[in-house]
Amino acid sequence: METMFDTLLQLPLFQGLCHEDFTSILDKVKLHFIKHKAGETIIESGTPCTQLCFLLKGEISIVTNSKENIYTVIEQIEAPYLVEPQSLFGMNTHYTSSYVAHTEAHTVSISKAFVLSDLFKYEIFRLNYMNIVSNRAQNLYSRLWNEPTPDLKGKIIRFFLSHCEKPQGEKTFKVKMDDLARCLDDTRLNISKTLNELQDSGLIELHRKEILIPDAQKLL
Repeated sequence: METMFDTLLQLPLFQGLCHEDFTSILDKVKLHFIKHKAGETIIESGTPCTQLCFLLKGEISIVTNSKENIYTVIEQIEAPYLVEPQSLFGMNTHYTSSYVAHTEAHTVSISKAFVLSDLFKYEIFRLNYMNIVSNRAQNLYSRLWNEPTPDLKGKIIRFFLSHCEKPQGEKTFKVKMDDLARCLDDTRLNISKTLNELQDSGLIELHRKEILIPDAQKLL
């Protein structure tokens, strides 16, 4: 039977650490284990990021609002998952998104102070952290250089995928048709027609002021 120790070692930041080093870390750090009920807000957007938070078990919803609150993107993410490691340092150290338990979810958090005072002493941990943050930055940068698509269907799909944390799993876009048309610089009629074509293909489901993508991977 898998123990909590084994689960923690599978997390990206700890992969590669030997059991001896990891045991030494656990002896020093105070880990905060929390069980969240479905529907419970784990982290609120805009709050300071003062810790590393790991999703150990269950599924969470990432809720992200556009700056003007024109649209909202909701993504379902399964464990294991590290919540916004990029927000721990930099010019903006506040969470960009809100995180809500979609099912019962188990999390563990480690304070920023301990990360700086102890965890960064381990080369494996430093490399894992830098790789995670660097990979994210590189993926986001590469999106800027994707070749533009001339057809509206491609533009809509690109809009969906460019606003997702991961290009897999279920996504929900809460947006009015008029607002989506303005974002894509096209007419409401053309947007509606193309969305219905995507729905007929089984790629999306249209609801009132809401677009459900059952599996974003199928849009690629």
